[in-house]
Amino acid sequence: MSGFKIRTSKYRHVFCDQPKNEECWTEFRISTVTGDQQYVKASAKYFAIGLQGGGGPMMVGRLDRPGRFTSGVSPIFSGHSGAVLDMDWNPHNDDMFASASEDTNIKIWQVPEDWEPTDENGEGKPGEEHKDSLADLEAHRKKVTLLRYHPTAGNTLMSTSADYTVKIWDVENTTAVTSVDDVPNLVHDVVWDSKGESAAFSCKDKNLRIIDPRTGAISSTIETVHEGSKSVKITYATDSLMFTTGASKQSTREIRVWDLKNTSKPIHTENVDTAAGAMIPLWDPDTNVLFLCGKGDGIVRLYEYENKSPYIFKLNDGFRSNTPGKGYCMVPKRGLDIMGCETARILKVTSGQGIHPLTFTVPRKSDAFQDDIFPESAAPTPAHSHAEWFGGSAKSPVTMSMNPKDGGTAKITKSKTSFKSVASVSKELEAAKKRISELEALLKKNGISY
Repeated sequence: MSGFKIRTSKYRHVFCDQPKNEECWTEFRISTVTGDQQYVKASAKYFAIGLQGGGGPMMVGRLDRPGRFTSGVSPIFSGHSGAVLDMDWNPHNDDMFASASEDTNIKIWQVPEDWEPTDENGEGKPGEEHKDSLADLEAHRKKVTLLRYHPTAGNTLMSTSADYTVKIWDVENTTAVTSVDDVPNLVHDVVWDSKGESAAFSCKDKNLRIIDPRTGAISSTIETVHEGSKSVKITYATDSLMFTTGASKQSTREIRVWDLKNTSKPIHTENVDTAAGAMIPLWDPDTNVLFLCGKGDGIVRLYEYENKSPYIFKLNDGFRSNTPGKGYCMVPKRGLDIMGCETARILKVTSGQGIHPLTFTVPRKSDAFQDDIFPESAAPTPAHSHAEWFGGSAKSPVTMSMNPKDGGTAKITKSKTSFKSVASVSKELEAAKKRISELEALLKKNGISY
């Protein structure tokens, strides 16, 4: 008689407790705009979220400073003339992010080194409004809905808009180098593969298209990727395997697994539930764990990928809460408590209770670094420049050890950008003019001609 075999996994017992109030960010009014965005994005140091109000205000919070935001007192970022719809942090610079707005523009921002919206006691700290962007990207004709930074190439950004285009940007030169103009309808999601060699976007027409981002050519199309009308989200598991989330004809939310070498039909379909909200898949490529979040519900489901049928295996009951989530994002691995065995952290946006950090921990008795659950992860270093990538260079992401003894979590980037805002350049110019006048006066005083 054969025994029942239980599938083994290092992450089977991962757990997440409901965060305490003092661990959350509260007292701010979230923007009321709706769409397919995640509402919040994070680097290893900060997070950004759109607020209510004129000028497209954004709150940029520090991950190490939870607390209460004080409206009219705490500093904000503001520079758009319309509401901010999406943000994305530069994966190679934890202080830089891009914002997309209803005003059709994309702005690139740098967080000042002394940025403190809350003090050490979690109270709102007075500060000045930050209005000076580093660069403006202007080419879309209608509101810009989604942004995605390139995973390996420096200063390379992908955007999509209600003008039915997908554009690739050379951020440093503020130029759109590629444009996909034959998009038939509004884009639900747009993603890069792990190297940034290809990109994919899902559309309201229920089809998924894979493009060559250097030329803008559509290389393949998966028709009717999900039969239902819910928003379709995409995740590259590997360069040849993809997850999509959507709904069936009967409105059952589902995950589909696709072999990109043969897209005639999915190799597996996993039914989830019949809830109404769209799903947000958050993929951890280091652990092969998929965190499945849903807009409007309080459950985060965990699935582990394995290269055998049915490819995704449910780990446990995940995280359950009575507080529904409006949006979710994942904090980069280098921003986690590695020695505390924190393998993932998700920021959950709620409608009236602020932002909750959901910390997923693997229980271990030892205090030593756990190398089996912390393989090397993406480093804040580009593998190549935008020009090199656009010229044909193909490289995997640069990785770093997660062991703090090797530099691990301390290896957080400072500002490495060559950008300067208009205000900072103007200030430098005025200082230079003043110095020239002083030198001219000194030469004249000493009778020296020039």
